[in-house]
Amino acid sequence: MSKEESGEITLMLMELTDGNHEVVDKIYPHIYDELRRLAGSYLRRERPDHTLQPTALVHEAYMKLIDQTRVKWQNRAHFFGIAAQVMRRILMDHARKHLAGKRGGNAEVLPLEEEILVVSQDKSAELLALDDALEQLEKLDPQKAKVVELRYFGGLSIEETAEVLGISVPTVNRHWRMAKAYLFTKISE
Repeated sequence: MSKEESGEITLMLMELTDGNHEVVDKIYPHIYDELRRLAGSYLRRERPDHTLQPTALVHEAYMKLIDQTRVKWQNRAHFFGIAAQVMRRILMDHARKHLAGKRGGNAEVLPLEEEILVVSQDKSAELLALDDALEQLEKLDPQKAKVVELRYFGGLSIEETAEVLGISVPTVNRHWRMAKAYLFTKISE
């Protein structure tokens, strides 16, 4: 993505923050490919025969993002950082519902752009273990947890993560290393 297009996206996001909802239709073509790449990154971590397509995840996440009224979009990187969080939460919610059904709960099957998210129990447990460890890290050090969300789930570069969080590149590198070690330890328990 060129600097010019990145700047154009930032301007449209700021217009959206200011209440101009006409920009919603204009911004979508500019961010679709990046959202699809992000969704693909998430779904590559799922089991190989997963039925949810990146397009369906993109559409659900986009609808949640555009409905945000409390977010003051700072720039393109900020938008994609939040998009990563939204996609992660969508997948975690579905994994929890799946596990509840396996344990005798009344989980309902939800259509998502005419696709059904089916997560294997083992993969659901792994995702939830990672989510639990990340929540523990967030309580101890919210900034390190945010680095993980943006880097691992959001696919942002070190530089983009530093920009979104307003910290230096060396600090992002340090947080990234420490957070990975913490999560590995917690998940291994």
